[in-house]
Formats: sequence, structure tokens, C-alpha cells
Amino acid sequence: MTKPMEEILLTDRSERKELDARSIACHVRELIKLIGEDPNREGLRKTPERFEKAFKFLTSGYHQNIDHVLNGATFSVAYDEMVIVKDIEFFSLCEHHLLPFFGKAHVAYLPDKRVLGLSKVARLVNMFARRLQIQERMTSQIAEAIQSKLEPQGVGIIIEARHLCMQMRGVEKQCGQAVTSAMLGAFRHNKQTRDEFLALIRPKRS
Repeated sequence: MTKPMEEILLTDRSERKELDARSIACHVRELIKLIGEDPNREGLRKTPERFEKAFKFLTSGYHQNIDHVLNGATFSVAYDEMVIVKDIEFFSLCEHHLLPFFGKAHVAYLPDKRVLGLSKVARLVNMFARRLQIQERMTSQIAEAIQSKLEPQGVGIIIEARHLCMQMRGVEKQCGQAVTSAMLGAFRHNKQTRDEFLALIRPKRS
């Protein structure tokens, strides 16, 4: 039996109202009220929607997977020397305070008959960075993703980052920097390989 148009419209309004109530912008508007501000004043009127758009972008990595990001860009090449993509800039959100941390990732691997498109290395970093993260987990995830999809002789990852949760609050140390690493295969078991990687990512002295 077909529903009357009035009933359909009421259902649509109810569903829209429910969706609005669940939207990030709706909750941000309430948050602004809770800190004692007026979400209807000119400077804040569109802030909830702007925040929602920005937050969805900064967490867009949840809607990606490794296969989608790599898009088949692995290639058979007779090359077995180290491949490094260094100084990959990234921004992420600390899962403990939802404050940004940002820095550079240095990614290396020793191929075993297959190489990865260089831009895909940066895209992998972005995918894992655009989630609620801790730096240690993000470092391991990048290494494990490359190891699982490329099966190289080894993978080395170093991430250097500044955390606003440490700079803006808590200990308030503006110059503090966190450095994490993940070494798999030859990078873990062969000191010479590891030392070569570390030497190649160090800034050159003038």
C-alpha cells in the first residue's frame, strides 16, 4: 500500500532531523556552547560546518585501503639496491587529544624483483596519517603495508614529528620532537643495510 505524500514528507523530515542530530557539525555547535561561546555570532556561525569538512578530510584514511592506494603500481624490475623516499611531509591527529602532530617520514626498502611507484609511497604515508593515530603505530603500519604487498628483502621507516599535544599543553615543550622507527627484514638483521639507510637520510652538511 502506497504511503500518503504527507506521511512520506514527515518521514523524510524525521530522517533528516536524525541525520542532522548525528552530524559532526551539530555536536561541534553544542561543544561551542559548552565552553561558554555563542555559536550564532558572526565569526562562529559557519565554524561547525567548516570543522566537519576539515575533520572528515583529516580522517579520510579510514575510507581507503592499501590496494586502492597502490592501484596495482608494483612493477617487475631487475633492481636490488635500496630505494628511499625521504622527507615525506605529513599531518596527523593524536588519538589521545585530537590535536595535530606533523613532520616527515623517511621510507626505504630493498626490492626483491618488484618495485613500487614512488608516488604510492607518499600516498601510503598519507593514508595512515589521515586517521586518529599514535606515531608508533603509524610507523609500523607503513612498514607492514610495504612488506605485505611488495615482499621486499627488507623495509626501513623513520618518522620525525612534532606533537601539539606536547607543545600546546602538558609539558609545553615547543622544541621537542619524537622519532620512531620500524625495521623489517634486512634493515633489522643487517647492520650495514641499516647504517646505509641512516646515512642517506641525514641532512648533508654544507
